[in-house]
Amino acid sequence: MYDFANSAFATTILAVIFNHYFATVVAGGEKGVELLGFRLHGASFFTFSVSISMVISAILAPFLGAVADASASKKRFLMVFCYVAVISTGLLYFVHEGNYWRGAIFFIIANIGFAGGNVYYNAFLPEISDDEHIGRISGFGWALGYIGGGALLAVNLVMLKYPGLLGFQEGAFTVQDCFLSVSLWWFVFSLPTFLFLKERAQKIPLAHGKNYFQEGYLRLRHTFKRIRTFRELTKFLVAYLIYNEGIETVIVMASIFGAQVIGMETGEIILFFLMVQGIAFVGSLIFGFLADGIGNKRTIMLSLIIWSLIVVWAFQLGIFWDPKTEYWILGVLTGIVLGGSQAASRSLQGIFTPDANSAEFFGFFAVSGKFASVFGPLIYGILIAITGSVQSGILSVLLFFVVGGILLWTVNEQKGMEEKQAPVL
Repeated sequence: MYDFANSAFATTILAVIFNHYFATVVAGGEKGVELLGFRLHGASFFTFSVSISMVISAILAPFLGAVADASASKKRFLMVFCYVAVISTGLLYFVHEGNYWRGAIFFIIANIGFAGGNVYYNAFLPEISDDEHIGRISGFGWALGYIGGGALLAVNLVMLKYPGLLGFQEGAFTVQDCFLSVSLWWFVFSLPTFLFLKERAQKIPLAHGKNYFQEGYLRLRHTFKRIRTFRELTKFLVAYLIYNEGIETVIVMASIFGAQVIGMETGEIILFFLMVQGIAFVGSLIFGFLADGIGNKRTIMLSLIIWSLIVVWAFQLGIFWDPKTEYWILGVLTGIVLGGSQAASRSLQGIFTPDANSAEFFGFFAVSGKFASVFGPLIYGILIAITGSVQSGILSVLLFFVVGGILLWTVNEQKGMEEKQAPVL
């Protein structure tokens, strides 16, 4: 249910409506904004905002994860990050043309809440599953997320294009109303998680005079000292850092690419992403079972091959048919691997993670994911700033998939599961 709730932010804010609105309207599109004496493309300003929020999340994640493990408070941390994000997302309602600093600040806080909350949410995975079924459970969570994100995106489409279906006059809703709907959706559908999910972890007894923040720091320092004990996990996290650069960049830039390269209108972009969401629901389920069947590593490798094909084809759009037709075909391929690659990555992390240190280790997982959201969009944004073209930097994404795949190939899945049995503390 939490995936169902927070995926509305991933779709409407990160992937489809707000990112496009911020880059083209709030931050001026090709006209851009003045920053430190330079004229910066609106898309670059948005990608830099994403990068800043991810740097902050990456710094906080491992330490607060260790605190959450020691104090058995993953659920409490999840609630705090969730509702900080819910409030900040609601404040995007007040962002209009030219309010790029206001929009960037509200967005950065909301994205920190979204990303930070996922650390504790993901950390529940080893607690509610076993190694044999972790792939399908992770995949089912991603699948529900695509249903939730897609459902609200469909509502947003009706709000903007067909308000009469809801009993309202033409033009009754604005994109700001869509941002407010994300906040309300996230709040309402996260409630079952906070009301009914039970945390099974137990608090670590503290020595006299210590607090859990001190304990979290000591646990984190101890983990760094013993990181060689978890060599396969470490190799996986480095590989994930690199190939997830490509995935996150595609997610953040797809609607901007569709608008500025293909010439798609807002309604068409929403329909495009609704199709992607629907296919991703099925893809997440298939890849979840595939991960349990042939192994998480092989499943991820298969997805990276498909991701590489998508990027190369996007660079050469129009080679077989007209560019818009091919972009829709790429949307189908993206939907197949989008949730599947991330669900398999999450389950591989899960089978490598000691149960007593789940939030801390998923904090490291988050660091890899967050830095992926830093460098990928940042490099893409720099290339846009240099060339003035959204399409020109697309091949930079291919490098992330290739290098990440090569590093992932060196990971020994069975050995990683054996290393998990060595306690961290």
